[in-house]
Amino acid sequence: MKILLIEDEEGLILTLTDRLESEGFSVTSAIDGEAGLALALAKNFNLIILDVMLPRKNGYDVCRDLRQRNVQTPILMLTAKGETIDKVLGLKLGADDYLTKPFEVMELLARIEALLRRAPNTDQFSDASFEFGDVSIDFRRAEISRSGERVDLSAMEFKLLQFLIENRGAVHSRDHLLDEVWGYDAMPSTRTVDVHVAWLRQKLEENPKHPQFIQTVHGLGYKFVA
Repeated sequence: MKILLIEDEEGLILTLTDRLESEGFSVTSAIDGEAGLALALAKNFNLIILDVMLPRKNGYDVCRDLRQRNVQTPILMLTAKGETIDKVLGLKLGADDYLTKPFEVMELLARIEALLRRAPNTDQFSDASFEFGDVSIDFRRAEISRSGERVDLSAMEFKLLQFLIENRGAVHSRDHLLDEVWGYDAMPSTRTVDVHVAWLRQKLEENPKHPQFIQTVHGLGYKFVA
């Protein structure tokens, strides 16, 4: 498994590289946002660990640029900020998870394992495409279009949509979605699920306020109806 670490603190780079390599990962590092973006676009990685406060290009901009270029590699953002708005911004730009500094390395490893375990495995589909309404999905390429126009989803949005489609018709509680899609149940609140569902509806539903496909079952959770 190959990890790209985009971080400008030399001490943290050394610490994380040593620990991750001892766990069997191959680590490539970049010390500024522009270099990290170039590496992420030029090479294939299984996971990107991305600091927010970086020289030359901050982590938010790097995350946004990667998603705009349809790079679906899972992104774990590191931030020294604890404000909710900063965390929400990272998720909205396409990050899959975040971890606030300072953190325990064991927690970082748990987040990494969860993201890798839940990363889309598009090779498993015998039928590599799926359609609903005016939306078409190519699972092998992790590409989505609506009325012929490409729709950009974050990796976590894609995973959530994929899980709902695979298990369409069934009702899933917020806690169950956190466990199955995010890979662990230690998220700050189930509001994370609601936010991602709202973003999917905005991008894929004809009327997001009255969704036809990604439906709310009041008091229980969500289900996908095709």
